[in-house]
Order: sequence, then structure tokens, then C-alpha cells
Amino acid sequence: MTKKAFYILSIALIMSACGEYQKLLKSNDAELKFSKAIEYYGVGKYTQAQTLLEDIAPYYRGTERSEDVLNLLARCMMKKKDYSSATEYYQAYLRNYPKGRYIIETRYMIGHCYYLNSPDARLDQTETKKAIEYLGQFIDMYPESPYVKDAYNELDEMYNKLAEKEYLNAKLYYNLGTYLGNNYEACAVTAQNALHKYPGNKFQNELSWLILISKYEQVIRSVEELKQERAQDAIDECYNYLTEYPDTKHKKEIDKMKRELEKIVK
Repeated sequence: MTKKAFYILSIALIMSACGEYQKLLKSNDAELKFSKAIEYYGVGKYTQAQTLLEDIAPYYRGTERSEDVLNLLARCMMKKKDYSSATEYYQAYLRNYPKGRYIIETRYMIGHCYYLNSPDARLDQTETKKAIEYLGQFIDMYPESPYVKDAYNELDEMYNKLAEKEYLNAKLYYNLGTYLGNNYEACAVTAQNALHKYPGNKFQNELSWLILISKYEQVIRSVEELKQERAQDAIDECYNYLTEYPDTKHKKEIDKMKRELEKIVK
């Protein structure tokens, strides 16, 4: 077959398929549309499948088939990476079929969608917190589910992202220094709160380091009547950090700070 003949045949097949799909859209046969939607989904034509399913969803509302329609619509949206729309369909399924055939998948996928929609740590973390809420609920409800391993991993990522946001906030306070107030104190408090709220997070070392150096900076810039008390607190923080991270790259720097602080205390 020549290239020209192949091209003409390809165009003809595409036009034929488009014609078939347009006829299908105009059809009143809901069962045919449903079976074709499954067929389109199977070959990766998710938009066509979605359109057909949305068309027949009202027809099947209140029936057993509605479960299949909602579930497949949600899966279409997942394939299209439209996680917000997928969440809406999964939420609709949860409201209408709290004990349905796909309920375990649905409860996991709601949390999974929020996880996939979770933005960079510098941005608003509403989606991240929702992911934590729904994934946590899922783990509590279905501890034996095959989805649980993924749910735990995603939950861990979300906690680390919130910890990262707190770390970035604390670092910003440290960089601001004494600009418009004592930002070193705000840095230490923010970092301490992050360690308390997210134990075991992967930013523990960085957060602990910010606490130490911000306390040291407070001593250096402190008024005389507060210096000794703050210096002792900073010394304690040096020992705590070295105990937690004995192989730290900051050891020489910490030793130097400790000597300065001990002179102030004496």
C-alpha cells in the first residue's frame, strides 16, 4: 500500500469512527451507550467515555447501574488527571452508596485525589490537610485493605509536606532577623511547634538547627538582664542538638557558639 493510499484509508477510518460516535450521542439507547463507554474506556478514549456516561447518568439514577456509572466516571477523570472532578464523583458515590460495591476503592481514592492535588509546600495546604483527613479515615476503617500500604506512604508524604511548610516559615523568620521585631523568637517557636506536630518528619535536623541558631542569635542581641538566662537555654540546645546529631557537619560551629555562650554564663 502506498503512503497516499494509507493516508486516505486512515482519514476514512477516522471519519467513520467520528460518524459512529455522533450517531451514538444522538441515540436513546442507554444500555448501548453504557457498553460503548466501557469499550471507549478500555481503549483509552476517556473523554468519549465520560461524555456518554454523563449523558446516561440521569437515566440510571437510583438504580444499581448508577453505581457503575459513577465509578467509571470517576475513573475517567482519574485517567484524564482531573483530580478535582474525580473527587466530586467519588464524593457523590460515597453520599449515595455508603455501603456500595466500590466503597473501599472510593474512600481510598478520595484521599488519593487530594494527595495528587496537594501543591508545593510554599502554597496553601488545604488539599494536603484534606488528604491527611481522608487517608487517615481510610486506614482506620480498612486496615486490611490492599490500598493501606499506599495510603500510609501518601500520608507520610503529606505530613512531611506540612513540616516542610513550617520549616520554610521558620527559615523566613530567621532570615528576617530583627526586622520589625524579634523574628528569631518566632523562628524558634515555629520550628518547635513543627517538631511537636510532626514527629519523625524528614526536616527534623533542619528544624532543630534553626532552633539552635535562632536562640544563639537572641542571646547575642539580648539586653544584659536577659543574657545569662537565654545563654543557658542556648547551651542546653547545643547539647541537645549534638546528642541527637553527633555526626553533624555543624560541630565546629556549635563548639564555637558554646564557648561564647559559656563565657556569658560565667
